[in-house]
Amino acid sequence: MFRPRTAAAASLLLIPIVAGGFFLEKAPIHATPRLFDQVVAIVSNKYVDSLQGADVYEKAAHGLVRELNDPYSELLAPKQNDEFSRAVGGRYGGVGMLLEEQKTTTSTTVVVSRVFPNTPAELGGVREGDRIIQVDSLSTTDSKIDKVSDALRGLAGTTVRVTFQRPGVTEPVRLQFKRAVIHVPAVPFTTMLDGKVGYIPLQTFNENTAEEVEAAAKKLVADGAHGIVLDLRDNGGGIVDQSLAVTSLFLKPGQSIVDVRSRNAPNEIARASDDQLSTQPPMVVLTDGGTASASEIVAGALQDHDRALVVGTTSFGKGLVQSIFPLDGGYALKITTGKWYTPSGRSIHRERTLLADGRFVETRPDSLETESEKKSKPKFSSDAGRTVYGGGGITPDMIVPDDTLSTVEQDLLKSLAPKAQAFVTVLNQYAFELKSTAPRDFVVTPAWRAELRRRLTAAGVRIEPKYDSAANDLFDRELDRRVARLLLGDAGAKARGLADDHQLARAVDLLKVSRTQQELFAAAQASARTTGSKGSSPR
Repeated sequence: MFRPRTAAAASLLLIPIVAGGFFLEKAPIHATPRLFDQVVAIVSNKYVDSLQGADVYEKAAHGLVRELNDPYSELLAPKQNDEFSRAVGGRYGGVGMLLEEQKTTTSTTVVVSRVFPNTPAELGGVREGDRIIQVDSLSTTDSKIDKVSDALRGLAGTTVRVTFQRPGVTEPVRLQFKRAVIHVPAVPFTTMLDGKVGYIPLQTFNENTAEEVEAAAKKLVADGAHGIVLDLRDNGGGIVDQSLAVTSLFLKPGQSIVDVRSRNAPNEIARASDDQLSTQPPMVVLTDGGTASASEIVAGALQDHDRALVVGTTSFGKGLVQSIFPLDGGYALKITTGKWYTPSGRSIHRERTLLADGRFVETRPDSLETESEKKSKPKFSSDAGRTVYGGGGITPDMIVPDDTLSTVEQDLLKSLAPKAQAFVTVLNQYAFELKSTAPRDFVVTPAWRAELRRRLTAAGVRIEPKYDSAANDLFDRELDRRVARLLLGDAGAKARGLADDHQLARAVDLLKVSRTQQELFAAAQASARTTGSKGSSPR
């Protein structure tokens, strides 16, 4: 039926009033600087639920930063600002435990996954696998891990009482600690692999990183290492100045490390200082999807200047300069102010797409990257004319994918998920018992595996028959890893498990036959021709 325009217009005008009681105001033609103040005033005075004045401004500030669509820019509340400072600094007042959250369908438990050396926790006798059930008056039942962590932290010199439930011990273990300034090591250990290849796992860039890397490299060379592996896998970055200092150890004075390009400032090139190592053995840098930010600066510069062979998978691609601006009330604004480019001109940053649920994803994920796919990326040249690849992140000279779980193993782990806490508890307790009787050259035996299965069954963890073969492999691997770490320490466990770390094993194999960096590049080319384009490591 035909409806006059005036009737239709009138009905449209009525809709807002009927639906929600809106008052129609004439809108400004253009947004003005007063828009923000007007919105805050109206929300503060007219919004149906009352808001404190400070809350309104904080929400508005968060909204502004969120609308930048930058996953790395954020407004840090006072508590977040303190936590960020502690994380970057690498020191905090605490007891020296690394915690993990174990969830089941009915409960959440906070468990000690690592005890740092020379800390109140180690001196007090805390064990890995201990479950925290109370911190002072705080019951940790179903408490989130950050709440427990906050309760453990405090001013150095103050005391904290912690109650643990230890597997195999009936009564709770009650300990009192005096908090201390805890140093989280950037280099947790070093070791010599397969004779003469030095291994430096670098897990973060805190205030002591360059000093620790220098000491580690000097010790390994003094012990006879003719090659070094710098492991940057899962290193999410940290203090940029420390990444520059680490890179300087392996470059010539004055060589460029990274080019910072900002919006309203001239380009700024950071260059290597005069603090080089006196001995420069051939070097491999390991990267993966967890290698990010400051780690990518190191990997990119050493690759572009032909100082290291990069092995593994393409890094994360966080090539943005983050600046911290202190704000009133303990707040801070962490905002992107520039982008990083490697010496050859590659942008480290990988663009990400904002999804409807608020997550950012890579526009070009490298989870199934191959050598042939790598060659489709933008090409750049190193100092010596080697081809290096752009497109975001640091693409390795040699792609060696890490092994992934088989479908059956993945299905097995999914079936165990509801009993994950019981599974880990039984596994840790049995490994701890085996530590006292196993020889240093132990081998996981069928009897160990059978006893573990018996204990799991007693704890209500049932393995379906169709997963028996995969379960045996899982039991052997996890028992070997845990017993080795308890019995041999981190360094010994890494050396023992070298064959299972295919990226590291490939690096060691290449360094064993190379006495110079040029020989290392040649060995990598020869290896690539021999193994084909997949770049997978031999088992």
